[in-house]
Amino acid sequence: MSVHFLPDNTALMVIDVQKAWDDPAWGPRNNPTAEYRIEQLLAHWRERQRPVIIVEHHSLSLQSLLFPGKPGAELQPLAIPHVTDHHVIKHVNSAFIGTDLDGWLKERGIATVVVTGFTTVHCCSTTIRMAGNLGYQVYAAEDAMATFDTVTSHGHVIPAATMHAVELAALDREFCTVTQTRTIIEGRAANEDF
Repeated sequence: MSVHFLPDNTALMVIDVQKAWDDPAWGPRNNPTAEYRIEQLLAHWRERQRPVIIVEHHSLSLQSLLFPGKPGAELQPLAIPHVTDHHVIKHVNSAFIGTDLDGWLKERGIATVVVTGFTTVHCCSTTIRMAGNLGYQVYAAEDAMATFDTVTSHGHVIPAATMHAVELAALDREFCTVTQTRTIIEGRAANEDF
């Protein structure tokens, strides 16, 4: 497989890394090391002074754990924006709807983004799909995302790991390139055997 290097101004997008995800109400999740991988990517990006985007979800539903003012809406410590980060607050799944994100990226000539965060099947997926449709080159760091078990309308439980894998398989090569933290840190955009 050929090696593709990420442009220097590739933006790292950290989506909804908030305290709500620690609530047991969500049920079992996959990828317990997602936060560690996100921290690795953030450290790498900041050390190189590359653009970082911290996305925070403020639900419009009073019942949501992500409603502003509730403890769950707070960002996890690892995702608290630095002064140089771009902080985006959204109210729907896509980080592009109702925010300045698209304009901010275009003003800076940023055409490539790496997406991480929560949850794989909701806000990460929706943002990736929209970014792809808007013409961005998108890389999904599969080991820096996580999701939860899902119960179907028939009461069947689909394990979080299956939800994660199926969603990323649907996104790969259509809306983004699915890859790993290690591959991204080494400057490559595509998976390879190590």
